[in-house]
Amino acid sequence: MPRLAPETATIEELSRLLAAEATSAAALVAHYRARIEAYDWDGPAINAVRELNPDAPTIAARLDTQISEPRRPLAGIPVLVKDNIATADRQHTTAGSLALAGARAHRDATLVRLLREAGAVILGKANLTEFANILAIDMPSGYSSLGGHVKNPYAPEIDQRGLPIVSPGGSSSGSAAAVAAGFAPVAIGTETSGSLLSPAAQCGLVTVKPTVGLVSRAGIIPLAHSQDTAGPMTRSVADAAIMLNVLAQPDPLDPATQGLQRPADYTAFLDTEGLKGARIGVPSDPADPGNDVYYGPLPPRAAAVMARAIEALADLGATIVRANMPTAGWIGGPGTELTVLNRSRYSRSFLRPVHRPIVFLYELKYGLDRYLRDWASETEITSLADIVAFNEAHAEQALRFGQDLFLAAAATRGDLSEPEYTAARQSDLRSSRSLGLDAYFERHQLDAVLFPGAAGAAIAAKAGYPSVAVPAGFIGGDDTPEYPVTVTFTGRAWGEAVLLRFAFAFEQAVRFRHPPPGLPPLDLAHQPCGALAVGARHE
Repeated sequence: MPRLAPETATIEELSRLLAAEATSAAALVAHYRARIEAYDWDGPAINAVRELNPDAPTIAARLDTQISEPRRPLAGIPVLVKDNIATADRQHTTAGSLALAGARAHRDATLVRLLREAGAVILGKANLTEFANILAIDMPSGYSSLGGHVKNPYAPEIDQRGLPIVSPGGSSSGSAAAVAAGFAPVAIGTETSGSLLSPAAQCGLVTVKPTVGLVSRAGIIPLAHSQDTAGPMTRSVADAAIMLNVLAQPDPLDPATQGLQRPADYTAFLDTEGLKGARIGVPSDPADPGNDVYYGPLPPRAAAVMARAIEALADLGATIVRANMPTAGWIGGPGTELTVLNRSRYSRSFLRPVHRPIVFLYELKYGLDRYLRDWASETEITSLADIVAFNEAHAEQALRFGQDLFLAAAATRGDLSEPEYTAARQSDLRSSRSLGLDAYFERHQLDAVLFPGAAGAAIAAKAGYPSVAVPAGFIGGDDTPEYPVTVTFTGRAWGEAVLLRFAFAFEQAVRFRHPPPGLPPLDLAHQPCGALAVGARHE
């Protein structure tokens, strides 16, 4: 039997081996745990995984005895989840905060329940940017006071300050780095504005940032409910479609899912000819540099990658429509941002006022207080105010970058009754939808918009619209190794199936992804359960 490397294998490949009893869930869990110990907690110390599920081996062994039962879509597949997603087991749910280091959850987040029902093994919790990067100004992506720094597996070197020389992206940095490094075949991340798309771009993965309301947020430590969502991070578009089949379900605990629209099977839309006849908008017109806000700032190497990607789309039968999106510059304009004094000594804007979204800061207190009330257990922390007080009492460990954004959020009423909040949310919707993406789609009769990496994350996130990112090549500077970049297809609400079709056709034609160097397969002599070729089933 041909040997299969689990560190690069897809869900589809592993599922076939599991179904044929050519490997076992227990063997897969043992393999990924060994790889995490060798490369994440030792060796290059990627630091993507904060905590392993102590019950994963037992769960996997139990699943291996259920081979006579009807096969479930993720039967035996190990999955990592971001450490802001509740699990009702012996794992903690911390958001990377020292204040919540001992916190657990009363029950599984809805998406965790769906994963378990689909047969997945929750392998562990992935590190993240603390509180999804809403604690402090200019906190580095992938850093938390509890978990430390996540490194980019393509460039794990650090600088003299101890910071990664190439960012892993944020805030779902651990989820992305883990899948890129082969610590699991798939992970779940979350996004409010770029937190799936950014680490996918930096780590060369496929991700789906769903329409807000396609995937339940119940049991996820919130940042801003009007934009929060969760999605898969995978090594292939097909795997992303498989995961979306499991995760996209209505949930009475999340009212945003009540209008959910989805096909019966996302994988049915995957077609190598899927770009033929598609109209893809490229929001870039060099003749209008003032509005060329997405492509104009690209450095030469990134611009060259995008040029090749656009050429590939045209070769695959897409019609490329080049036109700027003028209202993009209005995102975050007057009336939508709050002024916050920056007291982070590590920031270039130290002791200067900075501007952050009103919607984020007002919804943060509202949502976080309710999560702590309804979901958290085994912690004395019951509010955002408690976290602020804990951090101040443990400032040396907890406040390397400060907590200026938490302080700003704590000053709000916490009930979303302020008129400035309502006005800011309406302004966000007007600029991102009616004057932004909706107008752009309608004016040019587009099926999708193509953005470089996570450049279009903010406008799609404020609109609540979906995006699918797929690897498009590699870049690197004179002082940095090569690291990946992605292209991102953005569409209208509930348009994930169309975007997956486009991404699949592009992926199959170009096949730009390759695993990071320096993280080879483990020595077979030291692998648990043998070669994992994946070896005999262990009863």
